[in-house]
Amino acid sequence: MILLCGIPREPPMALAIAAARAARLRYAVLDQRHLNEVELVLRSCARGIDGALTLGGRTVSLDSIRGVFARLIDTGLFSGGREHPGPPGSRERARTFFRAFTDWLEVAPCRVLNRVGPMGSNASKPFQAGLIRASGFAIPETLVTNQVDAVREFARRHGRVIFKSVSSVRSIVRELTPAAERRLGTLRNLPTQFQEFVPGVNVRVHVVGERLFATEIETEAVDYRYARRDDLEVTMRPIALDARTSARCLDLSRRLDLPLCGIDFKRTPDGRWVCFEVNPTPAYSYYEEQSGQPIARAVVDHLAGRAP
Repeated sequence: MILLCGIPREPPMALAIAAARAARLRYAVLDQRHLNEVELVLRSCARGIDGALTLGGRTVSLDSIRGVFARLIDTGLFSGGREHPGPPGSRERARTFFRAFTDWLEVAPCRVLNRVGPMGSNASKPFQAGLIRASGFAIPETLVTNQVDAVREFARRHGRVIFKSVSSVRSIVRELTPAAERRLGTLRNLPTQFQEFVPGVNVRVHVVGERLFATEIETEAVDYRYARRDDLEVTMRPIALDARTSARCLDLSRRLDLPLCGIDFKRTPDGRWVCFEVNPTPAYSYYEEQSGQPIARAVVDHLAGRAP
């Protein structure tokens, strides 16, 4: 039995459900939109924590769960509760369930993609960059500051510079253009991460357990995820990684304790691999749909303990 937790219609979760069905795996879906209909019982015992999860009248023993794909949204950010508030006390019940369930995931003996604790490394991009460098990858020269003069000196040294958020909050990567420089006065209110612009080809590597899926992205956009906003094209294709880069990707996944992750690179014209960050909740569906790589199937196979 594998457990798939999140919003069923969200593309990565929808692909995982479809893959589990196609692989004829025993699975259950925990729909986060209906936490008020879910019951969780946890018991302390000699071997740790056991208990049961009841989903829509179906009770699943926690001991029977071999793997969990947890793509959960923090209940404080989840809009579904506002749209469908439910009976009195339902929001507090949902928050209590969320806390108890994610606590169980931290100690569950089964495979989990991913546990909450290790995902915290993404909350600070500079901290994560140190772990990336420890795995042998180059990282771009970086400045985190709210001082305008420091930014201007950094830009003078590097010529082309990009900027983005320091935290895990998603932001659009932008180049420091003359128009952006004119807004540097607002920098004092929010320290921001600036990096040298790295020329080359974007590559996203998805790690799923011991499997790797590398996708090369061709585009003129600074941030290919939002290329179409700037009327730019994006082309993706699967590529094979050399043995050293593969080994370092697997080492980085283990070092971060993230068996499912998306690693973002630029492969420079001189053949260097420069790593920007590691996403602990990758929207792999975007890459699977564009490149045809069976990432969702790898996710459910990993959870079930099946060999590729």
